[in-house]
Amino acid sequence: MQLALQADAPSAPPHCAARATTPVSLSRRVTLLLLLPSTLWFCLLLLMPLLVILVFSLGERGHSGGYSAALTLANYANLGARWQAFANTLWLAPLGTLACLLAAYPLAYFLAVRTQRNRSLLLTLVIVPFWTSFLIRTYAWIYILGGKGLPALLASLGLDNIRLLNTPGAVLIGIVYGYLPLMVFPIYVSLEKLDKRLLEASSDLGASTFETLRRITLPLSAPGIITGCMLVFILLMGEFLIPALLGGGKVFFVGNALVDLFLQSQNWPFGSAVAMTLVAMMLAIIALYLRLVRRYGNALKQGVL
Repeated sequence: MQLALQADAPSAPPHCAARATTPVSLSRRVTLLLLLPSTLWFCLLLLMPLLVILVFSLGERGHSGGYSAALTLANYANLGARWQAFANTLWLAPLGTLACLLAAYPLAYFLAVRTQRNRSLLLTLVIVPFWTSFLIRTYAWIYILGGKGLPALLASLGLDNIRLLNTPGAVLIGIVYGYLPLMVFPIYVSLEKLDKRLLEASSDLGASTFETLRRITLPLSAPGIITGCMLVFILLMGEFLIPALLGGGKVFFVGNALVDLFLQSQNWPFGSAVAMTLVAMMLAIIALYLRLVRRYGNALKQGVL
């Protein structure tokens, strides 16, 4: 009888019991609990300001400036009024990023591959400019590129009437000087992790220095190159100090347009529309960046291996 009762009693499926006691679900709950504070902080500091800017962009300018509640797309339709700022940003930001890359890669390669002694000292020297205010360093370039600086030196050599300040070239010089360390360190990290035996094997197999650089070093350092380029490019899209000081009001970035609209014109809705357009452009660029990394990142490494 007892055996019959035991046979008739329903038994829980074995996978249900295992699921109830598995540590995976507990670990997942703990992870979600730990992520909750940072998620709330992220929503408060990033998503909420963006939501406020989006609401402002759909409003109208008040009679005395600022924001007046409305629901209109007129601010987005008027973006052409600031087209020059977008155009300057869209060609000088990529060009400045490329200039930083061309200047940073040889330096990072030398620090990571060619030098062993005094490497820490040289890395410290790369960081030294950050110990001084960015504003002061940019003002120093005003004197260097001004009439008493490089133009005076060139005039003494017979090259007269050369204007460097308040030009796109001056803005590019300021960009390379200001953002070079941000490009150097991601590339340096990638090159420092490079297996030096691959370079030795390439040399033993008869490859030239250029071939080794093209087929081994560049592909394996691609993550650092992409990271450095995106870091510099994203910051340059919102830059306003360098164009304001070295461009002399003749080379406007979107950041300069935002400062003018919010602080001078007090046209918060139009400034918000410009800001939201810039954010949308950056999201599109980052999405393209992630897609390129997924598509070509593994292909580059497989090509080396």
